[in-house]
Amino acid sequence: MKSRKLLPLLVCVMAMAIGAPASALTSQQIGSSGKTYASAGIQCALNPVNGMAPMAQAGLYNPVSTSTATVSLNGAPVATVTFLSPDANIWLANGSNTVVVAPTGSTADSYTFYAPLTYAGQPNMCIPNTSGNRILGDLEYAASSKSYATVTPGCALNPATGRAQAYVNLFDNGRFLLNVSANNVPLTQLNGSTRRSVPVFLSAGMNVISAANGSLSIDYYVRSGGTGSCTLP
Repeated sequence: MKSRKLLPLLVCVMAMAIGAPASALTSQQIGSSGKTYASAGIQCALNPVNGMAPMAQAGLYNPVSTSTATVSLNGAPVATVTFLSPDANIWLANGSNTVVVAPTGSTADSYTFYAPLTYAGQPNMCIPNTSGNRILGDLEYAASSKSYATVTPGCALNPATGRAQAYVNLFDNGRFLLNVSANNVPLTQLNGSTRRSVPVFLSAGMNVISAANGSLSIDYYVRSGGTGSCTLP
């Protein structure tokens, strides 16, 4: 990652239905059975355990009340979808992935997705789409306008590690309650009143900083921590 330019979402996708080509729509493709679908591509999303990871969606297409199907990833069942819960988030492994949606009493549809072995040069690191953010001077404002962060990292002594590390400052742009995390590790809360900003120290390589306003919005910033250390001025 470059400190002054946001990386676009790095995605390499191949999707098809086996047996008959899937009909690709704007955001989804329909299986040859006409009863299932999968997303047309993969996206970066926040996995509750592994942090930012490649994900696809799959499930039932125009289900009726009796519809049910089993969703498998690379031969292992991962979800059951029904009329009441017709969609499943599928967390993909690095490399080629086969997602199969098998409706009860119908032909199974298969979709293939390719998740690159590395995202921005780091294994198992997925970069969120920050194209809606805007940069003004040395400040990057989130698309939600609820937070902003400095673009150019500074260098300071990190009390937690005892060494000099690059850091950026993250700010609450109002009176929002923001849960701040770095690489999926919770750091603190900002509220725009008693605590308006926080320094976020960067680990070596790519770093994904998030500021979540509950379930309403999540702001993302991508920064490079270089080698994980820096020289104090």
